[in-house]
Amino acid sequence: MDIEITPEEMSEKRLSSYILVDMRNKSATDYGTIPGAVLIPASEFDSHLSDWKGQGVPVIVYCMNGTQSVEPVKKLREQGVDAFSLAGGYSRWVVFDIKHAQSKKKQAEESIRKTFHKKLFSPFARALNTYELLQPGDHVAVCVSGGKDSFLMAKLFQEIQRHHKFEFDMTFMCMNPGYNDTNLAVIEENARLLDVPLTVFKSDIFDIVDTVPKNPCYLCARMRRGWLYSQAQKLGCNKIALGHHFDDVIETILMGMLYGGQVQTMMPKLHSTNFPGMELIRPLYLIREDDIKRWRDTNGLHFIQCACHFTDNCSSLDPEGHTNSKRMEIKQLIRQLKKVNPNVEKNIFRSVENVNLSTIVAWKKDGVKHFFTEDY
Repeated sequence: MDIEITPEEMSEKRLSSYILVDMRNKSATDYGTIPGAVLIPASEFDSHLSDWKGQGVPVIVYCMNGTQSVEPVKKLREQGVDAFSLAGGYSRWVVFDIKHAQSKKKQAEESIRKTFHKKLFSPFARALNTYELLQPGDHVAVCVSGGKDSFLMAKLFQEIQRHHKFEFDMTFMCMNPGYNDTNLAVIEENARLLDVPLTVFKSDIFDIVDTVPKNPCYLCARMRRGWLYSQAQKLGCNKIALGHHFDDVIETILMGMLYGGQVQTMMPKLHSTNFPGMELIRPLYLIREDDIKRWRDTNGLHFIQCACHFTDNCSSLDPEGHTNSKRMEIKQLIRQLKKVNPNVEKNIFRSVENVNLSTIVAWKKDGVKHFFTEDY
């Protein structure tokens, strides 16, 4: 009997009923799961081997890409369970699901206007106004990485343009830094499904970063941003829009304090130092990540996560959910603090809006360090 089953075979009801088990860690399942799946991370899987013995119902196990689920399925079969590994894993299922979905463009757009107007559209418009991110005559390169944040940003830009407050142009730009075929297919199918006309460009950034032993994520981010500026400028754009949200902002504040020994934040807009006349804007600055996830799940959408080679390996090979990511550590810290103080996230954000300079020992301005004793 074949140990694998494809998403197509699942859809064709080769099995009349089955139990679906997602063995990925929490950091991966936060990006989405197959509806109805039971979440059992690989580290706990062995303790559940006997759960389905004697039930007479087939069990389908999946991981990120179909490589890590084979061994657990073999163990289940040794227990007498009719078990299968999902060929290609969650990644292949996402591509299949998007290709066979009816158009969700109207549903996704209507949910922005109605169900999520207060949580998504209003803070998007407020950020544009408060931080003066968009001006008449702007040509914005809306940078779509393929994740939930950037695709939502694309839909919000389409919605704000529909209101015709003033004229501005948009180019929906996607850089392919070396995605595998499955992740690239997910991006392209989501763009088709949501009616986001992507201009896709190829680069070899992932291959370059793979050779760097230290801080690959930092280098990758810097290289990707420089590439985006360059391509956007060639397309006649004067701004690039990135999909960083409220949670990214407060996590950056804490990371700077706890790991960098400095008080700084992720700014809502920045002038480029290397590309004169170009500006970076962050229109999701006031939008909460949980609200983005609710929009995604309400509309039955599935997106890729970081999708670099490093992330691909982590999501597949780290059954404990452990990570060297400082940002993940900060996320967990904020989650714990919120249990004691529900307002902790707002307070972190407000802390960089309410800096009392008369109580600061030292600060930097234009690269020059100043001490309070200068004006004491």
